[in-house]
Amino acid sequence: MKILHIVPTYIPAWRYGGPIRSVHELAVGQVELGHSVDVFTTSIDGPSNSNVVLGEACNLDGVNVWYFESYIMRRLYWSFTMMRSIKKRIMNYDLVHLHSVFLWPTLAGARAAQKANIPYIVSPRGMLVKELVKKKSFFIKMAWFTLFEKRTLEKAVAVHVTSKIEKNELIKFKVNIQHIFIVPNGVNLPARQLNNKAVVEPYVENNELILFLGRVSWEKGLERLIQALCYTCKGDLCIAGNYTLVYKTELEKLISHYGLKDRVIFAGQVLGEEKERLFEKASVLVLPSYSENFGNVVLEAMAHETPVIVTPGVGLADAVKKSGAGIVCSGSPEELGKSIDELLSDRRMSMQMGQCGRAVVEKQFSRQVVAQNMVAQYRAVC
Repeated sequence: MKILHIVPTYIPAWRYGGPIRSVHELAVGQVELGHSVDVFTTSIDGPSNSNVVLGEACNLDGVNVWYFESYIMRRLYWSFTMMRSIKKRIMNYDLVHLHSVFLWPTLAGARAAQKANIPYIVSPRGMLVKELVKKKSFFIKMAWFTLFEKRTLEKAVAVHVTSKIEKNELIKFKVNIQHIFIVPNGVNLPARQLNNKAVVEPYVENNELILFLGRVSWEKGLERLIQALCYTCKGDLCIAGNYTLVYKTELEKLISHYGLKDRVIFAGQVLGEEKERLFEKASVLVLPSYSENFGNVVLEAMAHETPVIVTPGVGLADAVKKSGAGIVCSGSPEELGKSIDELLSDRRMSMQMGQCGRAVVEKQFSRQVVAQNMVAQYRAVC
């Protein structure tokens, strides 16, 4: 098949979190299956632009990535050159896969596909959650949804979600969607370590490492994770990921209030080898989100044989529970603290959970398995 993915941001704009990684893993997996895969995206990377070649195909792991610059209306990721290229090239593809909602590239891709009679699929990537929409720019987003997004979803041959949680949230919008299917995100499995959890340069001294990794924002539940440290004396917390200074200041006040300055460190964004070292060092990864359509970082931790603690609002919670890869607990600080204490107190249980996590990733969530499942869905709906 000839497949076109349209996504607002892409590698190397890592600040935008999991969707970038999951879309790239999907595209690479499809290339490995023998398909021709292109990605149309912008060069936007926060207030600046990624250092990439514009308007030409760049080969990333076998995927042809086309970057286009956004000069105006950058908050919507509007790009005249992308629009022109979509119209010019869309007839070359068997299917278009759109990633995101409430942003211009999805709208442009959908309308061009409709006009050219090319089937397209939409992946909201966790952006269609009623509670999250209410929290930020509610009236603007609902106006956009009514004017544009509703038609985009209804005209799609299918809408792709990554979990039952995301599907249930999508249904709340009461849109007449032709077909909804679930395919989880995939991950490239790291090589097994000969020395399990080998000692590496520590981020915290003389204590086991509790890791939070991801975008540092209110919906991730960091306030209750910090308070959870009051219910266990075990472990020090490393918060790794992009943050705003305003939100970091709020968390620092909370840390100071509970007297936890010596047990919490902010590592900022971590990539590549530094990220691998964190997974190697971590005794447990905790994701206490209020709402998380999937939870890519949980999958990455499981692939590294790191046990996890998640809340029921995380899309991967069922997989964690069924596989025995970790603990699913309520988001209350007391329950989180007890779960951390239980896991860090039993080394054998911790290692067993890590092994179970790795096994289920190999079976259900590897890049190759997910790419095969997605292509099967493409063929079914087309």
